[in-house]
Amino acid sequence: MARQLTGRISFRYAFVFAGKRSIAHYALAGGEFVLDFSDRLATAIRQCANPVVVGLDPRFEQLPAPLQAGIAAGDMEQRAMAYRRFCCDIIDVVASLVPAVKPQVAFFEQLGPPGMSALADVARHARSRKLLVILDGKRNDIGSTAEAYADGFLGEQSVWGGDALTVSPYLGDDSLTPFVDVARARAAGLFVLVKTSNPGGGQFQDLVADDKPIYRHVAEHVERLASQSAGTCGYGAVGAVVGATYPAQLGELRAVMPHTWFLVPGFGSQGGQAADVAPAFDAHGLGAIINNSRGIIFAHARKEYAQQFGAARWQGAVEAATRDMISQLQTHTSVGKLRAV
Repeated sequence: MARQLTGRISFRYAFVFAGKRSIAHYALAGGEFVLDFSDRLATAIRQCANPVVVGLDPRFEQLPAPLQAGIAAGDMEQRAMAYRRFCCDIIDVVASLVPAVKPQVAFFEQLGPPGMSALADVARHARSRKLLVILDGKRNDIGSTAEAYADGFLGEQSVWGGDALTVSPYLGDDSLTPFVDVARARAAGLFVLVKTSNPGGGQFQDLVADDKPIYRHVAEHVERLASQSAGTCGYGAVGAVVGATYPAQLGELRAVMPHTWFLVPGFGSQGGQAADVAPAFDAHGLGAIINNSRGIIFAHARKEYAQQFGAARWQGAVEAATRDMISQLQTHTSVGKLRAV
């Protein structure tokens, strides 16, 4: 019978035996071993020499014109088919370049059952291409409801097969515990909202309680959870969402959260640049993954790529934008040190 161990295999050993980004399972003498999420993520980043996460946020009106053609308004089945094709084509373009993709669940839910069927297919296709799948659902609840969310979204054996899930902490520790328990049991991960990139995020997150902003209280709790689940790479299964639009807080929180992976949104279309996210990384180029959604998946409409590629060659624009982002991070952050691995 297969055996599962998490956090028990040395990082060097896992990296050597992983092969070309086959990072989930390792057949060793006596059984099958499954690396925990943090070590799988570290391995994938090292293999790609970059921490780019491509956000899959399909918006029908922004799809390349060939994918919109002939689809009537209100035809959710056809829109879901367009989303499926669009996202799977993006996955095929970036699979050899980046460690992970992040489907935004809301855009699929918006289409009802056909959209959720498309999400399942997209997640399945990403896993088949050896990409980690971070489901961006920002779920949270208490008791059995939280357990149901965790059971449905987390782990290869779950319905949605997510390697990780974004969650909100604002119902308190008892709302996070079911997610943490399932994540650790299934070698999956979590990313908890700590300091978000939206302009209104500070309305509550920056309020001061006991001489510290709320986001610091959340950060310290997440760090405790991360340190308790740390893999051999030094980072835990519980990570933090910290926006690229707040560089000062990135540096502050990196110091407060030395065992915590950061999922950093806000790069590109929201204004974050490579230099802004530099404080999120440790000295070796690990510790953070940087999400870019619109700036990559709709790159065909950006002035830098429109003339060369346009809607007819939109996949080429996706590849070019991804490579440009990788280059920027390697040039302006400690991610450049990963190229020597």
